[in-house]
Amino acid sequence: MNFKAIDMQLLNTISDIKAIPSGAINIRKDGKPVVRQSSANIFVGPNSANNGLLVEIKPGTRNETVHVPVIVTQAGFHDKVYNTFIVGEGADITIIAGCGIHNDSHNDSSHDGIHEIIVKKGARLKYVEKHYGEGSGGGKRILNPTTNVILETGAMAEMEMVQIKGVDDTIRTTIAHIGDKANLKIIERLMTHGIQKAESDIRLNIEGRGASGQVISRSVGRDDSSQIFKAAMAGRNECVGHVECDAIIMDRAKIQSIPELIAEDADAVLTHEAAIGKIAGEQLIKLMSLGLTEKEAIDTILEGFLR
Repeated sequence: MNFKAIDMQLLNTISDIKAIPSGAINIRKDGKPVVRQSSANIFVGPNSANNGLLVEIKPGTRNETVHVPVIVTQAGFHDKVYNTFIVGEGADITIIAGCGIHNDSHNDSSHDGIHEIIVKKGARLKYVEKHYGEGSGGGKRILNPTTNVILETGAMAEMEMVQIKGVDDTIRTTIAHIGDKANLKIIERLMTHGIQKAESDIRLNIEGRGASGQVISRSVGRDDSSQIFKAAMAGRNECVGHVECDAIIMDRAKIQSIPELIAEDADAVLTHEAAIGKIAGEQLIKLMSLGLTEKEAIDTILEGFLR
């Protein structure tokens, strides 16, 4: 496959791909797999319905990475894909996903990714998903990811969900079921500007004894954009759960944080912290006293906040 400069720019932005890596990989462009290969320990192929991807990691696989980025460059294209990832018992791997849309037209372009992630007993997963939009057209760049996560006994997963910029509308839905002594950590970072809209709906069902769940959200709202962050955490056994939501609001943006904690066991310990506010004036003054312009100082603060 000969990729265009735009393709490689998108791939580099969402998954740090500068050249096609060896190992397990699937690159989807405008609704079709254009690069697909498995490794000795990781199968990458079509799912049974032939409407998406199946990735199976053999038990005990260690120190391997699977790349599964999606790019949309066709004007007015609407893509939907169903992907299943199965991480075998005792494995320890990284999945790098993400979607980039380039749209120069006046028609909307979109991608809906519906993912099921099953982390088997004692396995560990690092999952990274970045979303990005660009293009000179008036058409929207729309991304709606839905992720269902199942962690079996003793499994661990860290999920990093990042919206870089340029996404006009997004509804991000994440539902997790956490088993005995399993642990899930979700880190979400996003920035909205212009008239962009972002809604994030995260639901953690902590069902196993000794299980734990954590959600950390960092967001910045600029211009006339709007954000809604919903975090529901249900503790149905002896468990620990924590939600932390921090947001910086600027200009005429609107940000809502809606927590929901549900304890169904006397030994469930669930906590929530939320803060929404503007950039502190003393931070700006300090950086500007070091020679930065006001814009440079603001960009430095926001970059550090979202890191």
